[in-house]
Amino acid sequence: MMAFLAGCAEAEFAAVRDYCQVSDASVSRIATALEEAGYLRIRKGAVGRRPRTWLSLTPAGRTALTRHLAALQAIADAAREAGAGAEAEAQASGRDG
Repeated sequence: MMAFLAGCAEAEFAAVRDYCQVSDASVSRIATALEEAGYLRIRKGAVGRRPRTWLSLTPAGRTALTRHLAALQAIADAAREAGAGAEAEAQASGRDG
């Protein structure tokens, strides 16, 4: 949800639900938890007579997402380095054997 919202200033609840392919209840529960954490802003209003809810990341939410993605990238980089080291070790032991 946060990755989707990072790509826009604000998104309607239904667009988030449809993109994430989860139920209304799941979006509501996650949005409430993210709002309580200070990562998400929930804005309610209406379009015509129909009630609408819009979701947007707060600056703290954008920072948290950036840090999370950086941590994931660090894990992937470490795995790549470990794999390269294991491959080099296997090649070296194969030549020595």
